[in-house]
Amino acid sequence: MSDAKPRPKPCASCPYRCDVPSGIWDESEYIKLPAYDEPTHMQPMQVFMCHQADGTVCAGWASVHGNRDNLALRLAASLGARIDRDAVIAYQSPVPLFSSGTEAAAHGLADLEEPGIEARLLVEKLTAMQRRKGMTDDSAADEPGTTGAGPDQ
Repeated sequence: MSDAKPRPKPCASCPYRCDVPSGIWDESEYIKLPAYDEPTHMQPMQVFMCHQADGTVCAGWASVHGNRDNLALRLAASLGARIDRDAVIAYQSPVPLFSSGTEAAAHGLADLEEPGIEARLLVEKLTAMQRRKGMTDDSAADEPGTTGAGPDQ
């Protein structure tokens, strides 16, 4: 098994992308993002994995937070996570991203109560993809987000 690294570009539903509609992910996913903006000693210990549950590091997260000061990257090997640290640190997104987890979360949460038509269509597409992959609602909820010490389109 090879070490996880980012995709060539953030997926079309990446919460860090500026062009992704607000409100497509659950609130619990958006509130994870600002913690990676904190000083190193206060950051989460888990690497943020792609919401597509394909075993790749979130490319948006890698571009915004993947630097030598990232606690999750520093601890990945000692926590048993197979992450290509050098690939994450070197990664640069070819598409516009929010400059921080705080900005990405604020955008994602803005329309959470009443997502627009673009967001609803994207959610339908994501739900259909999860069904094709054989993921139930319960198993899909466990897959995205962080990994390490714990748990294009």
